[in-house]
Amino acid sequence: MGNGKETIVLGGGCFWCTEAVFSELSGVLSVEPGYSGGTVPNPSYEQVCIGKTGHAEVVRVTYDPEAISTRRILEVFFATHDPTTVNHQGDDIGTQYRSVIFWCTEDQKTEAEKIIEEMRNENVFPGPIVTAVEKFREFYPAEDYHRNYFARNGSQPYCRAVISPKLAKFRKKFGTELKNKGT
Repeated sequence: MGNGKETIVLGGGCFWCTEAVFSELSGVLSVEPGYSGGTVPNPSYEQVCIGKTGHAEVVRVTYDPEAISTRRILEVFFATHDPTTVNHQGDDIGTQYRSVIFWCTEDQKTEAEKIIEEMRNENVFPGPIVTAVEKFREFYPAEDYHRNYFARNGSQPYCRAVISPKLAKFRKKFGTELKNKGT
């Protein structure tokens, strides 16, 4: 790995799901669940769940751009959630579950806009892509009990019903790019 690192903040529904996916991806140095895009400073999970803070559940992904490109990060992001639904993913409904990319560099913004345009032109999804591309402003880390949630709570019903199938699909599609290939 190189010495450089970049950070991008992604909202693709429940941050437990998104964290589980990116934690397994080679080239990703760290993944931290949290809140971004709203107006309330230092929100709690309960405040965000009510839907009045404006924050999305997100993950802050720090990666080595020499080991994995921003484009590949975004390809994984789009392959592991539904970017065509407004304010929900599956049964998770509310503005906190919106599809959003908070870019931290102009190159990330350009790449996000480019990949969205390509997917629209190629009709990759059956509906219009509603993923917002916004400049990163602030990240508020989630409470400690949200960190590595799936790794610590994999037998819980939500994890078994929602996260496990998502991870299985992700592992099948991106198996050669996992930190622990073959897991």
